[in-house]
Amino acid sequence: MADPMPPPNPMPTPPFRIGIMGCGTVADYGHSPAIHAVPELALTAVFDPVPGRAEDFARRHAVPAWFEDQEAFFAHGLDAVVICSPAPFHHSNVLAAAAHGVHVLCEKPIAMDDEQAEEMKTAMASAGKGFAVAFVYRYAKIAGQIRDWVQSGVIGDVRSMRLVYCWHLHGRYKPLSDGEWVENDIWRGRMLEGGPMVDCGVHQIDLARWWSGREIVRSTASAAWVADGYEAPDHVYAHLDHEGGLHTMVEMSFSYGHTAKEPAPIFTYDIIGTGGVIRYDRNGWSITAREGEGVIVGPGSAEKGFVEMHQAFAKALETNDWSLLPTPQDGQVATHIARTLTEFSMANRPT
Repeated sequence: MADPMPPPNPMPTPPFRIGIMGCGTVADYGHSPAIHAVPELALTAVFDPVPGRAEDFARRHAVPAWFEDQEAFFAHGLDAVVICSPAPFHHSNVLAAAAHGVHVLCEKPIAMDDEQAEEMKTAMASAGKGFAVAFVYRYAKIAGQIRDWVQSGVIGDVRSMRLVYCWHLHGRYKPLSDGEWVENDIWRGRMLEGGPMVDCGVHQIDLARWWSGREIVRSTASAAWVADGYEAPDHVYAHLDHEGGLHTMVEMSFSYGHTAKEPAPIFTYDIIGTGGVIRYDRNGWSITAREGEGVIVGPGSAEKGFVEMHQAFAKALETNDWSLLPTPQDGQVATHIARTLTEFSMANRPT
């Protein structure tokens, strides 16, 4: 591999040297293309301990250096890392980044439990480095539009939100070259990490707090086990009571068409206020606000904003203003609620 580069400068300047830890799905389709699209960022190295994975990723994404050894990765000279590893590795990855004095943008869920999250926050604060959570849904154009409408009172006082993402998680089974069908690694891994509310629902829980500006004071959940073989439920309904009389329902599923030949996922937001309703449907990128004087049609977009998030990341690195990004506390709150409700559902599983 390449010779080690000098350690990061105390006050780096663009383009900032970015490393990715974990060369899986979200790094592949989301983070790497977005980093390449932001001129202030340079993806200079990737790390993955699985033999061959980092090299394959680096060659496909035009990254100049790849590593299977973590110490060699940090010795390459980085200003910041984006942590895209599976959730059980977030804790050790963040502690390593803190020890090597680099900034962190960490994928959700932030950690496996509150104790890990607290250790991560303490380590990064002691290192004096920025630490943010990659709640990429905040950066979609439609998410910003919804927040503007809510906070400007377009639909009056918001009293109810219904946030739904029911999908098949790429299918539970996949065919091998010999025609045998086996369980999909992605499906199995996400279920073992906690299931749909922990993996995906944290985004919706975060959006509910971010859009409304109201903390969640009570929560409960019900769940279904459509697929056999897992302790965690694969279809979960969370009910969240906020300050000020707002209620949010989050419905998350990994088993909506998980064995269907042609699955048809549902991804919708409904925000219901005293003066109207906001609705987003990913099918067609439709976003509208229906209020007393008519229908306002907003500019549609996908539900995620990877490029916009990395633009904010670059700005935070340049200005040291980390309020531009979701905080580790935001990540911990959403993850705590998601895990608590998943565990509650498991403890009260129907028999």
